[in-house]
Amino acid sequence: MTIELRKWIIEADITAMQDAMEAGSLTSEQLVQAYLERIEQYDSKLNSILEVNPDAIRIARELDRERREQGSRGKLHGIPILLKDNIDTRDSLHTSGGSVALAGSIAEADSFVAAKLRSAGVVILGKANMVEWSNFMSSTMPAGYSSRGGTVLNPYGPGELFVNGSSSGSAAAVAANLAAAAIGTETAGSIVGPACSNFLVGIKPTVGLVSRSGVIPISWSQDTPGPLARTVADAAILLGALTGIDPDDSATLASENRSFADYTPFLDRGFIKRARIGVPRHYYKHLDAERLAIMEEAIALLKSSGAVIVDPVELYVEQQDWNNDAICYEFKHGLNRYLSRLPASAPIHSLKELIEFNLDHAEAALRYGQDTLIRSEENGLTEQVYRQKKQQYDEPAHTQGIDYVIDQYELDALLLPGDVDGMYVAARLGYPLICVPAGYSAHGVIDRDGDSTKGPFGVVFSGKAFSEQTLIRIAYGFEQAAQRRFPPPLD
Repeated sequence: MTIELRKWIIEADITAMQDAMEAGSLTSEQLVQAYLERIEQYDSKLNSILEVNPDAIRIARELDRERREQGSRGKLHGIPILLKDNIDTRDSLHTSGGSVALAGSIAEADSFVAAKLRSAGVVILGKANMVEWSNFMSSTMPAGYSSRGGTVLNPYGPGELFVNGSSSGSAAAVAANLAAAAIGTETAGSIVGPACSNFLVGIKPTVGLVSRSGVIPISWSQDTPGPLARTVADAAILLGALTGIDPDDSATLASENRSFADYTPFLDRGFIKRARIGVPRHYYKHLDAERLAIMEEAIALLKSSGAVIVDPVELYVEQQDWNNDAICYEFKHGLNRYLSRLPASAPIHSLKELIEFNLDHAEAALRYGQDTLIRSEENGLTEQVYRQKKQQYDEPAHTQGIDYVIDQYELDALLLPGDVDGMYVAARLGYPLICVPAGYSAHGVIDRDGDSTKGPFGVVFSGKAFSEQTLIRIAYGFEQAAQRRFPPPLD
């Protein structure tokens, strides 16, 4: 591999890769090989990737031949993408949710997401490390840890900076230029959180825009896959490839006539000049001085770009508690359904068997315990009580939450700090979020959870259901004006 290509792929975007392959100056095989070499060189410092696809080079060669003989499939033809380890792929890769219990589990069918990516011509480069069971195993499990893969480290400061939510491996790998982009999943902050901490763009789609079939679940009312990328344009390209109605996921029926197969027409820098953006100050109160300054600078930049800023606005559900009982109920039923479909040779087929497996293999499996798994297994809600609790929990969010404040102030979006606190209102509704790099905190503090606030920080734009096109317009305008991302100092 030439030194020139090794340097070129650092911060290269998908469009540049595609243009080079169309011009004949680059092949997918060369691109895959360059990323594999970077993974070999740098991932021992980051622990972001569980395994690379042993068939990646062969697949890239086949796609190169197809390009020569039949032409390109589109924007993602030959592009190497990582998938989080809870997304099924029917190939040589395992799908374990980060758990040693499923370290040998190979899916019998592609997830809807994997099938869509393959159809678009993507090279699935490998599986990214993650917080075990998407951080729904133990209340003391640290960010980035899995029993199968160890702890993911932040490329901007390995061992020093917070890596954030359960899609941590996907984010760290993309930030370090170990893949063109990645697919993560989110229940509450697990895409946008790692995007914030790793200077990335992350899109958490509306629940129902992207199918969850073939994805190890937490919550059927909140889970969604979504893209992690270095630019808004790359994230938009990936998002369009993931959408579609899936008969195996009834939530996707809501996206009919509300989704797009191509979100790149919404990369409209001029939209920011006529956007109305609200600032819910409640979610700024906990910020340390440096991160608050980053947010104030972002607000000033949006104003100078022509946006109307409505500051402050109030969401009347800001203080509402998280409904753990309902989520535990959904997790138990969803995980049991997923595990029950595994082959007879799999070591576990239910949440109860998973807990027992962990006890039998405690040295490897229970470094941080499994109190969340146990609480979910012991959850005694009946279907009727669950529905009552869910309704009590959701109704205020629908009537006094994001829709209410956006309609009241005639807004296009809300502007939130890029940490978890402001994401719960959108999470409980299944509403979209998009994170964009905004600034770097040089000193930071130790926050209330014991994590350092030093390092990359992002802004998050939030909107109504299926408003991804508007959020992409605003995010793109902000990104182009701010230009805050820079690569980690690995090279």
